[in-house]
Amino acid sequence: MYPNPADKTVRILWHGHSCFEIRSEDISIVIDPYLKVPGYKDLDLEADLVLASHDHDDHNAFGRVRLSGKEPEAEVEIIESFHDKEQGKLRGPNKIHIVTVQGKRIAHLGDLGHPLDEEQTERLKGLDVMLIPIGGYYTIDAAEAARIVMDTRPAITVPMHYKEGEAGWEVTSGADPFLSLFEDILFPGESWFDTGACQDCIVVLKNPTV
Repeated sequence: MYPNPADKTVRILWHGHSCFEIRSEDISIVIDPYLKVPGYKDLDLEADLVLASHDHDDHNAFGRVRLSGKEPEAEVEIIESFHDKEQGKLRGPNKIHIVTVQGKRIAHLGDLGHPLDEEQTERLKGLDVMLIPIGGYYTIDAAEAARIVMDTRPAITVPMHYKEGEAGWEVTSGADPFLSLFEDILFPGESWFDTGACQDCIVVLKNPTV
């Protein structure tokens, strides 16, 4: 069980792979719930809103999340992008979601498959949290992800969509190639953290299945 956040606190919870929950005292938003991913437990979640970056079943398993029926007080901005470097010809489109809750801007980059252009980069500046894929093959790799982080300067960056032990796709890399490019790295020892936990840092969350 994840502890509930205190009043006005925005908490980010990792449910595995690219599935995250943005939770405050009155709001719960789940992004990219998966159907089946090796090494991760089956999801059984409840939320006020569910978002999916694209129509692959390791990101759009809406049936894994029960809707509360509440209307969340949150703003959602979408940046259109692609799942590959060929304008979507290989794997289709991808949506980058920027969710604003309690004044905190949190971006989930989905399965981004290419470097950002100038306009996309500008729209991703001033973030409190960036959730970014780093494993390569299906998405941007460690070096490409690091370039985006350096160009946009989010307060907190959380890597996702990588291989860790038995968890994740075999063709993706682990987190080390990405982490080796940064110095300020926080390992909270949990699968969640609160916004404001650090500044200009990388937060590596504990695998929720361990």
